[in-house]
Amino acid sequence: MTDVGARTRPSRRRPAVSLRKRQPGAEPGGMLVERTGEETVVDCALYVDGKRQEGRLPYEGALQAAEQSGGFVWIGLFEPTDDQVQGLADEFGLHPLAVEDAINAHQRPKLERYGDHWFLVLKTARYIEHDQLTNQSEVVETGEIMMFIGSNFVVTVRHGTARPLGPVRDRLEGEHDVVRCGPPGVMYRIADQVVDDYLEVADEIEQDIDEIEESVFSPSRSDDTLRIYQLKRELLEFKRAVVPLGRPMEQLLQAEKLKPVHEYLRDVDDHLRRVAEQVEGYDGLLDSILDANLARVTVQQNDDMRRISAYVALAAVPTLIAGIYGMNFDHMPELHWYFGYPYALGLMGTVVFTLFRAFKRSKWL
Repeated sequence: MTDVGARTRPSRRRPAVSLRKRQPGAEPGGMLVERTGEETVVDCALYVDGKRQEGRLPYEGALQAAEQSGGFVWIGLFEPTDDQVQGLADEFGLHPLAVEDAINAHQRPKLERYGDHWFLVLKTARYIEHDQLTNQSEVVETGEIMMFIGSNFVVTVRHGTARPLGPVRDRLEGEHDVVRCGPPGVMYRIADQVVDDYLEVADEIEQDIDEIEESVFSPSRSDDTLRIYQLKRELLEFKRAVVPLGRPMEQLLQAEKLKPVHEYLRDVDDHLRRVAEQVEGYDGLLDSILDANLARVTVQQNDDMRRISAYVALAAVPTLIAGIYGMNFDHMPELHWYFGYPYALGLMGTVVFTLFRAFKRSKWL
C-alpha cells in the first residue's frame, strides 16, 4: 500500500520543474510542463462563462486575467517542491500554513478557511489489482489532493498517482453548467470523482473479503490468519481516507459561499456516507472472520491432539500386555499353556480393533 501520509518509500528522482515566469519569446503557456508517469504536471487554464479559453496561461498574471474576464483560473500541480509553490503562493496570496501543508502532504481530510479562500484536503484511493490475495499483497494505494479555493481561482496540488486530475478536468470542461458555478464547481467535480473512486475500491475489497471468507469456511485445511491481517491493515488505511472526510463535507454543505453547488455536494455526501458504512461493515466482518479463523485453527489443533491420543492408545494396549508378559515371572497366567502365545497376540489384536472402532465412531480417527 502506498500512503503519502503514513508510509515512507524510496523516492524516484525526477527532473526538477520550476514554475518560472513566462519569458519573452516563449511558447504560449510557457509555464505549462506536461510529462508522463510520475513527473510533475502543471496546467493553468482560464474559464469564462462555463467554457475554457483557448491556450494555457503562465501563472503570473493569471489572476488578473480572471478578474478582467469575470471568470476563474484553475492551476494544477503534481508533487511540487517548496520553490515551485512559493511563486503561486505570492501571486494568489495563499496562507503560509496551508502552503506548508500542501507541500508536506501528510494531512488527513480537512477543510480550513484562511481569509477569503478555502483549503480542502482530500485523500485519494485506488485499488491495486492482484491475482491472489497474500499476506504481502498491496490492496489500496492512497494519495492526496489539496485545493486552494478562492473567489476566482482554484489551485490543486496532487500527491500520489491514485487519482490523476486530467480526466476530471476533461469531464468538467464538458459540463458548462458546473463550470459556470466557478471554483466551487471544480471543487465539487474533484470531490465527486474522489468519492466515486472510494466506491470502486470498496466493491473490490468486498470481493477480497468474500475470497478469504470462502477459504476460511472451506472443508480444506488452511491458515488464513496472515492474509486476513494484511487485508485488515489495507482496509484501515482506506478507512483513514474515507471516514474523516465526513466532517469537511458537512462544513461544505453549511457554507453559504458554496450554495450554488449544494445540490451537487449533497449527492457526493450521500455516496460518501454509503462507502463509510461499507468500510465500517467490512472492518467488523474482518474481525468476525479473523475470530472464526482462529477458532477453526483451534478446532483443527484439538482434532490433531485427539487423533494423536487415539493412536497412542492403540499402541499402548499391546505394549502393556507385552510388557507384563516380558517380566519373566514363573507363576503367570497361561505361562506354560501351549496356546498362550497366540492367545496373547489375539488379545492384543482384539482390544486394539475394539478401540479403533470406538475411536472411529466418535470421529477421533
